[in-house]
Amino acid sequence: MRDPFQNPFPSDSARQAIWEMLVSRDIDAFLAADWSMVEDDFVEEGFIGIDGRKEVNPDKWRLAFPSLSAYREEWLRQARDFAGQRFAEDPRTAIFTTTTLEDIEIEGDTALVRKKFDGGITKADGTRDVLQWQTLYYCRRHQGRWKISGFTGYLPNPMG
Repeated sequence: MRDPFQNPFPSDSARQAIWEMLVSRDIDAFLAADWSMVEDDFVEEGFIGIDGRKEVNPDKWRLAFPSLSAYREEWLRQARDFAGQRFAEDPRTAIFTTTTLEDIEIEGDTALVRKKFDGGITKADGTRDVLQWQTLYYCRRHQGRWKISGFTGYLPNPMG
């Protein structure tokens, strides 16, 4: 069984940096509802985010984030909403356990990263929020480090 807190790329510096950015730092920033923790992880110029709306059919996907500022506002809205909820389990452990990022394709200074969520988190009232989607991140080496230049997210997991 994999340790959800353990970076699965200990001897690959590029993949290790991408995993830290998209898993560890992203989760901690989200839980703190603190965009400043991740703001340097993005390439603002040309950023684009597609919301797959958990739909298999790409005709139903939407250009929800035509700019980084549009994505930042939604990210903050979701983080603040999450922070206002009460849970029966440790949210950080639940999110790490739900998250898998093991597939990173790198060609030169560009990477395609597959991040998947498959699980859930139990709320204080006993109900369970299902976390089951996936995101394709487009990353590139920018100003000496790996950053996110866009994504196609909120895709069904599994697809089809």
